Amino acid sequence: MTPFTPEEVERITDDVIEKYRRHVNPGVANLLKFAGFGVPEWEGEGAVVRDIAGKEYLDFVGGYGVFALGYRHPRVVQAVAEQLHRLPLKTHYFLSRPVADLCALLAEVTPGRLEYAFLCNSGTEAVEGALKAARVFTGRPGFISAAGAFHGKTFGGLSASGRDVYKEPFQPLVPGFRQVPFGEIEPLRAALSDDTAAVILEAIQGEGGVRVPPEDYLRQVRRACDEKGVLLILDEVRTGFGRLGRLFAADVYGIEPDLICLGKALGGGVMPVGAFMARAEIWEAMFGENPYLHSSTFGGNPLAAAAGLAAVRATLEERLPERAAALEPRFLGGLRAISAQHPDVLKEVRGRGLLAGIEFHDPDVAKLAITTAGHRGLLAAYSLNNPCVVRLEPPLIVTEAQIDQALESLAGAIRDSLEVLAELE
Repeated sequence: MTPFTPEEVERITDDVIEKYRRHVNPGVANLLKFAGFGVPEWEGEGAVVRDIAGKEYLDFVGGYGVFALGYRHPRVVQAVAEQLHRLPLKTHYFLSRPVADLCALLAEVTPGRLEYAFLCNSGTEAVEGALKAARVFTGRPGFISAAGAFHGKTFGGLSASGRDVYKEPFQPLVPGFRQVPFGEIEPLRAALSDDTAAVILEAIQGEGGVRVPPEDYLRQVRRACDEKGVLLILDEVRTGFGRLGRLFAADVYGIEPDLICLGKALGGGVMPVGAFMARAEIWEAMFGENPYLHSSTFGGNPLAAAAGLAAVRATLEERLPERAAALEPRFLGGLRAISAQHPDVLKEVRGRGLLAGIEFHDPDVAKLAITTAGHRGLLAAYSLNNPCVVRLEPPLIVTEAQIDQALESLAGAIRDSLEVLAELE
């Protein structure tokens, strides 16, 4: 329940919007207010978030994958609270037990020979570290990524990403990047050269519109990289820790990456945590001569490491990857049933596990559907690199009843959107 009166809600909302306009991001403030989401958020629990007016939303954005364990998972909150009262941030002089424990656990659960981990604060920082490690290890300058990719918005991550509207204002970006079509092996093979340090790919493109590659695509990429002595960086910032029905997408597709990028769910929805990992010989090249060649003031702090450790353990012990796999038919099947009812509006439903993309024929209708879904109490995501796609990625702790509620809300939102459009004609 909200502790605020209606008058307080109005006053706080106006104050926050004005401060956003003057000191944070005027465009975001105006957009959210126009869409009806100007009331600030207040609290969350499980798969539900509430604003300060007390309105509840079923969150199927999930912080773009951050809230895989839902809001305020008690095991993660407890671990962070205990660490907070001991040592919140690191001294940079002593070793850290939480860091050691988390990195050791990651080495145990990640696929193949990924033995070492560098903890950072976000997925795009993980991408930066992996790109640097690939260049150091191979001595080569070049990278191949996929059209439509999203690897974050730092210079390196943006250079590997795939929508010009986010790239052009910052040109020139990092040199040496080439892009090929996602899911097609022959263009990638043709692009590989003696100057290629690594191929960097998402297993399933998230911001690109939940684009699922052919089943054998990543295995073919792995073989092509091996033939040319090129590293394979797998960006699992979104798909890691159970989203697709296995702990990692690499497990789903049966491959062993040379480096992996992690983030989002790694922090358990409580702390920002990212990581990149690599095989021992790559780590030796990166840190063997100079252990401070790559570093971070806040990356791998005790609070973050405690959150990550609790989050990974909870994911494993509560069998959340298996839960995502078991709920997939209800989730994706329900979305496909909705799509079949509106073939003139909806083009396709794609996804795996508890990650889904609903492609609309018209991007404006997609945006309207997101807004109307929100008014019905369902939060859905806009896809940055494919505006025709509405993305759904609920917490892995979501219930069958909440999935059914979300499907009902989405179906109603599409009907509402069509009625609005009919009135405008």
